[in-house]
Amino acid sequence: MQNGNLGGPTLEERNAQIANEPTGDFFYGRRYFVEKTRFWGYVRQPRQSWNKAKLVMMREDRKHSPDRLPENGPPGQRYGHDSNQEYRLYGAYTGQQAYDPNSNQFLPEFMLSRYELINPKPGWLFRPDDRYDSVRITMMPR
Repeated sequence: MQNGNLGGPTLEERNAQIANEPTGDFFYGRRYFVEKTRFWGYVRQPRQSWNKAKLVMMREDRKHSPDRLPENGPPGQRYGHDSNQEYRLYGAYTGQQAYDPNSNQFLPEFMLSRYELINPKPGWLFRPDDRYDSVRITMMPR
């Protein structure tokens, strides 16, 4: 397996982390920013593989998503600055689908009520050979 550009643990280490992570009434989310898209990122249940995560649109009626900043702000302080950061997300799926016109996808809608940053540099998402590109969708469950 080739090395990707995100770094991170070995496959065995990641599987052990997931198997031993805390559970509760929350989800794990990984921000996935691709320019011009409006999806938020991937969300999964505790102890569930990232390969079962869903790419979601955030509904922000109750709480703004972690990166709700101007798109033209200074580096580190703009929309999408938190790409690949891992969060504990509180909320629920609404049962609705939302359309992201720039990726041409209907995605599940997640109503966020609270979040906590748990890892600012978790490494790869689906496989150690994941490659991130800020202008095209390159990371999908497989």
